[in-house]
Amino acid sequence: MTEVQTDNAERIKQHFAVRVINEARIILEVWQKAQTQEWTKQEAETMLAAAERLQKYAERFEQQAHANIAADLLSCLGKINEQRGRLTTERIEEMTALMQALTQTGLRQDDQNAAGFVVPILRRPLYIALSSLTQAQHLSTQLNFFGVQSETFSDAQAFKQAVNERRPPVIILDVDFFGPEQGLTLAQSIQNDPEVAIPILFYSQHDADALVRLAAVRAGGEGFIVGELEISELLELVESFSRTSHFDPYRVLVVDDSKAQSTFTERTLNGAAIITRSVNDPTLALAQMMEFAPDLIILDMYMPQCSGPELAKVIRQSERFVGMPIIYLSGEEDLGKQLNAMSQGADDFLTKPVMPHHLIATVRNRAIRARNLKARMVRDSLTGLYSHTHILQLLDDACARALKNGQPLSFVMLDIDHFKKVNDTYGHPMGDKVIKSLALYLKQRLRKTDHIGRYGGEEFALVLPNTNAENAAKVVDEIRQRFSEISYPAQPQDLSCAFSAGVAQFAEGLDAMKLANLADQALYVAKHKGRNQVAIAEQP
Repeated sequence: MTEVQTDNAERIKQHFAVRVINEARIILEVWQKAQTQEWTKQEAETMLAAAERLQKYAERFEQQAHANIAADLLSCLGKINEQRGRLTTERIEEMTALMQALTQTGLRQDDQNAAGFVVPILRRPLYIALSSLTQAQHLSTQLNFFGVQSETFSDAQAFKQAVNERRPPVIILDVDFFGPEQGLTLAQSIQNDPEVAIPILFYSQHDADALVRLAAVRAGGEGFIVGELEISELLELVESFSRTSHFDPYRVLVVDDSKAQSTFTERTLNGAAIITRSVNDPTLALAQMMEFAPDLIILDMYMPQCSGPELAKVIRQSERFVGMPIIYLSGEEDLGKQLNAMSQGADDFLTKPVMPHHLIATVRNRAIRARNLKARMVRDSLTGLYSHTHILQLLDDACARALKNGQPLSFVMLDIDHFKKVNDTYGHPMGDKVIKSLALYLKQRLRKTDHIGRYGGEEFALVLPNTNAENAAKVVDEIRQRFSEISYPAQPQDLSCAFSAGVAQFAEGLDAMKLANLADQALYVAKHKGRNQVAIAEQP
């Protein structure tokens, strides 16, 4: 093949690679929308068309993993159509698994070493308009490193013209862009349609009073950052604004002795892409909670074997479920009895018959708050990663699943090399930047189904389901190489860091603590051999 033919073939390959990425992103966005609104005929048709295009482009691009997912997705959509467009718990779980698979193939090479590529957070570049063009360009460079395209602007006219020509998915806008509080006025002028307002992340170098923050909200502000634009915080906000971050559907356990009522509740919530499981015998509820791990419980107040308030007390006695939201759904109309029932461990009370939209909104609001609260409780404050205790709990759960399903599982320990020297030479604020940068890079490069924790200090832990030790080492080694290329501006000279890692694979006879010890021993081996490398633990 001549050099020209090779170049043409490469251009064609890249053309279809971009198309695969775009269709994958559309599918993920549609599913995300279904989880925040409702699954409608329009969403089904949009996803069907995108899945057909994904299959076609993936086959042309010779990307078999994506072609297989597209085929399975078309099959699942066909089943939904046969059920008159109605989502069931089975279909929601099937769709969720396909979305997870689609995200995995986009975020890292799979275990068969098929060609992988990074799916960008956004399909279109975001816009950055800061008072300091140098600061804006520096921020743009950092975003580009993490796969986010952006455009910077130095004057208001060029910014407005760009917005009119192509609406960005997100805007980062200085409150004082082109003059004191002129950014607020500029934001108001570009928000032509409140129904499709552009999400704006406002920035202010100095603290802002309540009136400025109120004006920012009225101008479409979805966030407000003061002081330093921290890249990790910024990327999390951008991802949430663009509604492309993948999360698991909410899970609800319905406990009601009436099969007709529980079926109605289940179908209503399924229609909003909420996974629902019904239990008609309340004495089985606790066992189902352990297995199903719901975000929220809906209880009938009057049941023959056990009343709702009695079951609520039983649930609250378990430390694991002490923060679990409980909603009564009952025909009881007496306000005094409702309040008395809620005082015994419940969070809300809905009266039968309930309007479907009312039920869905209540469940979503409670589930969102519960997840946010739980996330704050189990995550490290500096990095947003799972805490030491929670990552070990997740490892324990993953070991149980791996043993049950016969699938591989790897656990990885990472440690930043010579980190004490970084703190001693450049100060603890620079050390925190390095830690947060590695945390963010791990989140960007690993799958959504992988678990990442801060084990302590400069140590990190990774739980990699369905991954053997060899493939885990390849993935981590690639991250190691790329992380070592990051340069941090500092004095007297710029700083670069590296890390060492130890990998251990789960096997029968091991538990979470033994697996963690094996990974720690492998990490010690990597350190002993000279650091900046990955070692695999020997199987016991």
